Amino acid sequence: MAIQKWVPLPSTWIEEHGLKKFQWKYGGSDNTAALMALVVIAHYVDSETGLAKITYDQLCTATDVSRAKLSRGLSILEKRGIVRRWQNGRSSFELVGYDLTSGWCKLPAKPLYVGPVVEAFRYFRLRSKAELNAIKLYLLFAARRGRDTNLANISFDKINEYSGIRRDEIKAATSLLASLSLVYIERVPSASNDYGVANAYRLAGLETSVHMGTRGRQFDAAEFEFPSE
Repeated sequence: MAIQKWVPLPSTWIEEHGLKKFQWKYGGSDNTAALMALVVIAHYVDSETGLAKITYDQLCTATDVSRAKLSRGLSILEKRGIVRRWQNGRSSFELVGYDLTSGWCKLPAKPLYVGPVVEAFRYFRLRSKAELNAIKLYLLFAARRGRDTNLANISFDKINEYSGIRRDEIKAATSLLASLSLVYIERVPSASNDYGVANAYRLAGLETSVHMGTRGRQFDAAEFEFPSE
């Protein structure tokens, strides 16, 4: 199966604060491996059925994670109702809640790969909380991306509310994403201060022609407000 430029990822569970369940204190890097596996499974999903046919070996290669760690990560995804293993066992997975009519977000796919591997995942050592926080933020930014602006404009308080990441840990996670070229950090007009600016986050490889360099002067602070915020 050819990987597409981007894929749809069910995001209702993210909007319902599901990322908060992935805690370093309970499960450590198994949670990191779980979310890395989720990203790759989503890349292989059939757009019509929501099913991904991908072997353990392919998953291990794409995530650069061992089989034992991958197995524990997949069990976490199953337990939390995000992924379901299908009838023929280890080679088929279903994204729970897959529905192209609502409740999904765009996830970059093909631009993340060098050969069969998600290049950024080569640098995850599965030893630090910052890596777990980074992959949580990556998925949160995908879910909260504004379609018009191609940016996720979300405050530290809202990041904490949706993901459980402490305010003092957010910068390390966003810096890791930026260093791995997964996310670009933009400075945008602040909606709370007429003279201020705020951070917004753009996923690399997604809507590459829509960014502050091409549309910055057209953006108004009001464009970055989300109804739920």
